[in-house]
Amino acid sequence: QVQLVESGGGLVQAGGSLRLSCAASGRASSRYAMGWFRQAPGKEREFVAAIDWSGSITVYADSMKGRFTISRDNAKNTVNLQMNSLKPEDTAVYYCAADSRNPPVVGMAMAYWGKGTLVTVSS
Repeated sequence: QVQLVESGGGLVQAGGSLRLSCAASGRASSRYAMGWFRQAPGKEREFVAAIDWSGSITVYADSMKGRFTISRDNAKNTVNLQMNSLKPEDTAVYYCAADSRNPPVVGMAMAYWGKGTLVTVSS
């Protein structure tokens, strides 16, 4: 079992930046691929980015490339999502996820989920 707790959400103006963090705990969590997903009001959950256990392989949804950066610190058992040039359409609940399969691929389903953190981008 892997437990995931997100933090760092909040209100930001369009064009601004925000950094989300996810703290992972549980057996062998540092060996898991980690990812971020988001769900906007009235929409389906969508894949944002994922990173392999070592931090050397990252994948992104096309619409996030160049604006979002995923990283991890296995010493701290954390995974981060740096979000720049935020747009109102980035408003969503952002979820951290983990899966034992490596390397990650775009859109892959993941086994473990956090409860999410809300990001609101005002225009």
